[in-house]
Amino acid sequence: MIVQLAYVVASGLFVLALMWMSHPSTARRGVRCGEIGMLLAIIGTLVRHEVVSYELILIAMVVGAAVGAPMAFLMPMTAIPQRTAISHAFGALAVGLIGTAEYYKHAATAGSGSFVMYALMFEMLLGFLTCTASVIAFAKLQEMMTGRPIMFPGQQILNVLVFGGAIVCAGLLIASPETTQVFPIFVALALLFGVLLVIPIGGADMPTVIALLNSYAGLAASAMGFALGNKLLIVAGALDGASGLILAIVMCRAMNRSFTNVLFGGFGQLAATAAGGKGEDRVVRHLSPEEAAMTLENASSVVIVPGYGMAVAQAQHKVSELYQALTKREIDVKFAIHPVAGRMPGHMNVLLAEANVPYEQLVELEDINPELPQTDVALIIGANDTVNPSARDDPQSAIAGMPIIEADKARTVMVMKRSLHAGFAGIDNPIYYNENTQMLFGDAKEFTASMVKELSGGGGH
Repeated sequence: MIVQLAYVVASGLFVLALMWMSHPSTARRGVRCGEIGMLLAIIGTLVRHEVVSYELILIAMVVGAAVGAPMAFLMPMTAIPQRTAISHAFGALAVGLIGTAEYYKHAATAGSGSFVMYALMFEMLLGFLTCTASVIAFAKLQEMMTGRPIMFPGQQILNVLVFGGAIVCAGLLIASPETTQVFPIFVALALLFGVLLVIPIGGADMPTVIALLNSYAGLAASAMGFALGNKLLIVAGALDGASGLILAIVMCRAMNRSFTNVLFGGFGQLAATAAGGKGEDRVVRHLSPEEAAMTLENASSVVIVPGYGMAVAQAQHKVSELYQALTKREIDVKFAIHPVAGRMPGHMNVLLAEANVPYEQLVELEDINPELPQTDVALIIGANDTVNPSARDDPQSAIAGMPIIEADKARTVMVMKRSLHAGFAGIDNPIYYNENTQMLFGDAKEFTASMVKELSGGGGH
């Protein structure tokens, strides 16, 4: 009775957590709610009568904490996307290993075509492929391997053969669970398919891939719940799977992409030919921090467009100070937020919330674009692909059709970057060479701090 009550309350808290995390103003409450729900779920599981060794559970908890605690405390906010990816890998691996143990437990007794075997094969297929797919996503985001698509002749045929082989093996194991010699082949094919699934996907699609892998991990956990007869796993996995799928759909719409393109299109394949040296013969105008501060000081409206460069420089607190310095001068300041800015959905919202930027000043793409032609200054801080006019103007571009923040339409555009290097999609950005664009070369945190100092009177103005 206590176990079931804990599971019911935990399920309700998970639902509330998802609901509250859908808006920045209630996100903290949602996180706390989810944490309490997970604590109840763990306590409920620990008091189940099926537990045979608390000693082994304690050892596992210590090992898990030894890995998880440093990840939580030491990884910077810029590494949250890859931390999420590797967390998916750990969770999916756990699902796969539990499924493996359950398979060998039931192999001799399960009848042909039993429901348990159907559930186990489904959850292990998703679990193992999600594990290796998440590891590859982590490696791409961490730049341990190229972020560009890895393509080779016959790739699609190989994908179909590997996935088809895994399905055939799963069918054989469902029909004849005792044929254990097929099981290692099934696992190997599932693991291989996870690798093949992600290597042809370019870095610019990683936000969608992370959301999709989150969905796969949730569905695998839900299937494991059916195999184990655990209602909480069914509910939590279904919530995770559904929310991840919805988020992936939202991301695809934000990038004007389809699931088929994301999974098999090799997004970014044109980058190798599009990014090389096109801007070398074009004029680039640049400003010093003092000149940039003067430009902002003379504006009546400013739109700040944050991107991954702001995250890398950990400049969000200095950007918040810049916002405060400008608003003190009665300058209207808004933040234009692209849904895929950074390396995962909501990356910029999290960083700006951490720096106490008011939620109401964060404006979504479709709402800010109509205002930009009347905006005095668009200040781009480390954003590349999400403000690239090629997506709008060049049908041959690798990001053609992707909705962008149309910062180039502002009266004055200032782009804060270390260099003219291409963004994560690997393509050149023509906004750098427009007549109304001024480049602010340097570290985003240091450059912004210098502008704040100028605006605050520390530079002698």
